[in-house]
Amino acid sequence: MTAPVRVLVADDQALLRGSFRVLVDTAPDLLTLGEAGTGTEAVELAVRERPDVVLMDVRMPEMDGIEATRRICGPDGPPGVRVLILTTFDLDEYVHAALRAGASGFLLKNTPPADLLAGIRVIASGEALLAPAVTRRLIAEFARRPAPARQPARELEGLTGREREVLTLIARGLANGEIAAHLHLSPATVKTHVGNLLAKLAARDRAQLVMVAYETGLVTPAPRGGSPTGHPRDR
Repeated sequence: MTAPVRVLVADDQALLRGSFRVLVDTAPDLLTLGEAGTGTEAVELAVRERPDVVLMDVRMPEMDGIEATRRICGPDGPPGVRVLILTTFDLDEYVHAALRAGASGFLLKNTPPADLLAGIRVIASGEALLAPAVTRRLIAEFARRPAPARQPARELEGLTGREREVLTLIARGLANGEIAAHLHLSPATVKTHVGNLLAKLAARDRAQLVMVAYETGLVTPAPRGGSPTGHPRDR
């Protein structure tokens, strides 16, 4: 029998923490390890208990959820712990900051219960929960920022031309199956390319690959109403 996915719930509101805990524990394949009411407690519990997934609120006392995520997902944090940000605030800066801190996903607290449980499973499996709407907000955030100082050749020089193509399509929000169809590859081959990208770019998951693609300038946001452009074979 497969071991359940172990979950830590971090939220400053006791009622919400309890509600999330009850919801998680209704799923036979999920198990709540504990609750944290502050960012500091979340970090301490994550280090001690090493859950598979942390449900992390953004606004908490002592230490906000972004900083707590940064400490959990940083080089000195507990290995293998992934963070799913939950917030009532659908703001671009939270999405960007959460992903920069190392979060693997971002959901609103009014997400349907079944979708939240599914999201926990997605994060635990090593995938990123980056819905198209979130990807669009992230692209919009980069569109408002100055052009990156770094050049793709310096940051991405170890990638093959095909890997750059795959990275470009990931940054556009395409799933593996869509990338396979677009490039006329098998899903297994795309999965291999994604794995190579994660290893070469030292990225935790798909969300981090999107960040790399935009921050290096491999993909640039299009004018409002357009589609992002990529230059997978630029050197």
